[in-house]
Amino acid sequence: MVKESVSIIPVERIQQRIYLICSHKVMLSHDLAALYGVETRALVQAVKRNMERFPPDFMFQLNQQSSIT
Repeated sequence: MVKESVSIIPVERIQQRIYLICSHKVMLSHDLAALYGVETRALVQAVKRNMERFPPDFMFQLNQQSSIT
């Protein structure tokens, strides 16, 4: 028996929050936090505590000197 995948969050809602910046698909932390129903700071803190679970380019922080390569 094959189970169908059921998405809790509609795909369209996720797609609306993906931005193309310098040829990179990006989601802003506040959008991702909203999808998970948590505060942005809680999401960022959870990712930082578990960096080994994510690819190296999963998260970055922009500042005035940042550049995307």
